[in-house]
Amino acid sequence: MDAVTRKKTGMRVAAITLAANLGLAAMKLAAGIFGHSSALISDAANSAADVFSTAIVITGLCLAAKPTDESHPYGHERMECAISVILAVILLATGGLIGYNGVLSLISGDYLSAATPNYIAVIAVIVTVAVKETLYRFTISAAKKLNSVSLKASAWDHREDVFTSLGALVGIIGGMLGYKIVDVIASLAICLVIIWAGVKVFLEAVDKMVDRACPPEFTEKLKTALLSIDGVISVDDIKTRVFGDRIYVDVEIGAYEYLTLKDAHTIAEAAHAEIEAFDERIKHCMVHVNPVPSPLGKDYNDIG
Repeated sequence: MDAVTRKKTGMRVAAITLAANLGLAAMKLAAGIFGHSSALISDAANSAADVFSTAIVITGLCLAAKPTDESHPYGHERMECAISVILAVILLATGGLIGYNGVLSLISGDYLSAATPNYIAVIAVIVTVAVKETLYRFTISAAKKLNSVSLKASAWDHREDVFTSLGALVGIIGGMLGYKIVDVIASLAICLVIIWAGVKVFLEAVDKMVDRACPPEFTEKLKTALLSIDGVISVDDIKTRVFGDRIYVDVEIGAYEYLTLKDAHTIAEAAHAEIEAFDERIKHCMVHVNPVPSPLGKDYNDIG
């Protein structure tokens, strides 16, 4: 998938997410206030953070899709991972703030004087769960198609929101039954889920930034493909690194030492073309040719 199509698809998903989160944040805040649920108000804060996060995802997709330039000859894909780190920090901060307020409420006993939650909060949670699960399925499908780390982070944020909303529902029902402390405990549980989501997003972003290699089976299949090229006597080394939805490949192949420069170049060009055709995710490759002793010495001067 080319960069323009990838950007358009990602932007469409992000725009739908942004609109949905705006609506959910407003609905949950109102329902939390009129439905007398601190857990739902905490969940509304989470949705508000999601609005900001989605805006950052959109920014990241735009930056990552920028074409190569003199200062960035390999493109701007790393910006997507940098954006994911920012998303992780936002999630951690949101979870920490919710947890802090929940602990204060427990220590002070303020929850005891709070009004009892009502059916308005219950309806809001049911709507939230339905919308968020739909968004998760929609976004994770696009993330897999684009192999986008930021969209995948956004998708898992939707799934975490499903669980946090269910936690809020438990708290609301507990409060309606007269156990107001359950509402506060649910708020604390929501904070832990949000923090865990932030940790997962952060770790995945870091994993993408440290030049992780392709799976061994990928390398073996590529090696077999290179050895099928006329003139390639050996594959001495293959280095791969994955970044976002792109793969970079460096290989060293062996060719007979007394070939002419033109023939050696022809072999290298064939290897280069084979690598680029091997997988559409390969963005850049380098081919180095090592000399291999010729069976006929200097008299051997043929590619085959």
